[in-house]
Amino acid sequence: MSEEMHTEETSSPPSGELKDVELRVRRIQEKLQLLLKQRDFLIKENTRLKEELLQVQQQQGEQGSRLEQLQQQVEVLKVTKAAMSEGEKRALEKKLGQYIREIDRCIALLGE
Repeated sequence: MSEEMHTEETSSPPSGELKDVELRVRRIQEKLQLLLKQRDFLIKENTRLKEELLQVQQQQGEQGSRLEQLQQQVEVLKVTKAAMSEGEKRALEKKLGQYIREIDRCIALLGE
């Protein structure tokens, strides 16, 4: 009879150990679910950030083109500046100052 008891004991774990194992498995499953949710969130965030990066790069390219155009205009205006009256020169300088401030603002936005 002692052999029968010994065989029964080795064939199935006590109920306390079984509950402990089930609890551990449940905890692992919960942690896995949490990790999967975090992974999904990070994938979505990564996609959003990639799209945002593309938009910023496109804006940067457009602003770079605008900057180049403005620089060309400044060069043309420097050449023609000698033939202007004082009032025209002041108006031109004011307009150029506005362009420069706009360019600085664009550069600052790109830096963010």
